[in-house]
Amino acid sequence: MGYSEFSKADWGAPWGRTACVVTAEDGTWGLGITTNSAPVNSIINDQFAPILVGQNCMATEKAWDMMQRATTAYGNVGLASYAISAVDNALWDLKGKLLGRPVYELLGGPQKDKIFCYASNTASTGSWRLGFKAVKLFLPHGPNEGIEGLNKNVELVARTREQIGDDVELMLDAWISLNTEYVVRLSEALKPYRLKWLEDYLPPYDMDSYIKVRQRIPHQILATGEHWHTIHPFALAAGQGIVDIMQPDVAWVGGITAIVRICHIAEAHGLTVIAHGGMNYPYGQHLSHAMPAIAWGERSEGVSPPGVPLEEMIVLPGTPAIKDGYLTPSDAPGFGFEITTDWLESRAV
Repeated sequence: MGYSEFSKADWGAPWGRTACVVTAEDGTWGLGITTNSAPVNSIINDQFAPILVGQNCMATEKAWDMMQRATTAYGNVGLASYAISAVDNALWDLKGKLLGRPVYELLGGPQKDKIFCYASNTASTGSWRLGFKAVKLFLPHGPNEGIEGLNKNVELVARTREQIGDDVELMLDAWISLNTEYVVRLSEALKPYRLKWLEDYLPPYDMDSYIKVRQRIPHQILATGEHWHTIHPFALAAGQGIVDIMQPDVAWVGGITAIVRICHIAEAHGLTVIAHGGMNYPYGQHLSHAMPAIAWGERSEGVSPPGVPLEEMIVLPGTPAIKDGYLTPSDAPGFGFEITTDWLESRAV
């Protein structure tokens, strides 16, 4: 069966989320979360814990380097990158708590007063009515549906542009499902609707196709990177000029430590960064608050139910909510979570 016959839901791994707790000698602890729990838990507990226990928890650069090198033999991308992210983010949370400062201050302090946010969902839910001035659609039809599917995609974008008007930014996410031909045809057809960017349009490590797409549609703003792991694909993409906006996920790419490096790479090449789902949890909020390369924040979870206030969609207690399309992170120590170990244990499976 060809991959085009599967839906996005069919591709999902059967594992849930994992919570990583790093505890200092005085009992203070930090929290990191990620996905793909079963194999990620094994990497953290069986490989990382033996080499990290007893290390200086303030030495986040050293710990990150140790985890990168420890997983190099079997690949520090993929599942290993998720594990590294959870530990790294937990260490940053712990460091902030021990120092009594919010993580964004440890990253250099606030670079902006508040973060401009966009909603990733279908525009039919009316997210712009919640105060968002930018919305992102997900592409429902792929290459296997031919010209009929292509026309339906164009109709969706056209209808959405008519709904939201000209003063709301509009983006389109293809979720790693297209090929070079389809990207070119789609981009040409969507010119009248002034997309801010086209996102995640190719399988993540098909770098040759990324280069070809850039050559074929130089007019189109291109964004990707949520499925890239470690700093190296971002360095390649920046050096080759194949994307305009890099979108690493703080819980997948290698944590705060990795994305700080990616932001510096972006600045050196005149590019921007938007953390994938960065406004969903405090990790991306603090990162985005401090990094000059990050201008926008994405809210991709909990914006769909119509009529439900954003405050009621908070998953982790202590996570600030978006108000009128903007967000300011908590100034509490670490990432500002209001979570106890009892709360975590009550949700463990």
